[in-house]
Amino acid sequence: MKIKAVIVDDEPLARRRLKTLLNADPEIEVIAVCANGFEAVASIKQHSPDLVFLDVQMPEKDGFQVIEELRGSRLPFFIFVTAFDQYALKAFEVAALDYLLKPFDEARFRATMERAKSAMRGSRSDKNEALLEFLRRWKNRPNYLEKIAVSSEDRICLVPVEHIEFIEASGNYIRIHVAKSVYLLRETVQSMEARLDPEKFWRIHRSTIVNIERIREIKQMFHGSYRVVMANGKEVTLSRKYKHLLPRIAMKEL
Repeated sequence: MKIKAVIVDDEPLARRRLKTLLNADPEIEVIAVCANGFEAVASIKQHSPDLVFLDVQMPEKDGFQVIEELRGSRLPFFIFVTAFDQYALKAFEVAALDYLLKPFDEARFRATMERAKSAMRGSRSDKNEALLEFLRRWKNRPNYLEKIAVSSEDRICLVPVEHIEFIEASGNYIRIHVAKSVYLLRETVQSMEARLDPEKFWRIHRSTIVNIERIREIKQMFHGSYRVVMANGKEVTLSRKYKHLLPRIAMKEL
């Protein structure tokens, strides 16, 4: 019997591409294509598919909310289609959930499909338990800053935190370095540190916080200190007090 699949994505091009790729697989039958979370819930309840390609980031009702509404019913196997950054994807990997990171190529799609087919031959209840536990943890995760409002000439800009290279103290202010731009904000390094995700932003000096995903290299200096080179080419000091972070930074595969 063919694997019954449903596609859920709010982007028309993404829906068409997924359908084309799935139609080329003789083991798959696409039984429904949905443009939003509301259609997805109704379609999954009606058709009881084996496999659902579920866009995570949709307006009004996102992918996780779709699954929440399906609690208590037979859950299909989900492949999450997402544009999340690499850090967020670690949550999927820890929970052993399959995903496609936009934009993906055919090789990645085929590899994901092979893993999905293999997983579907195993215990569905185990997979459902992992999925529901993931949703519980995701819903209860800390709400760290995603954007920071900064003044720029006569306007206010919303800067995504993942674009920040590093933050440094400047008197009663902090300087937020984003690529070649620098924004001044009346706040302390300590208060900003508490509002940022500690898995992404590390204090490496009493006056400096860095985005570890933006570190390019580390250079050893004299007297046990180091210079950290960021993606924008600027350098900041990693003091001896924070030397213990070096092995963890090295594990980030600079």
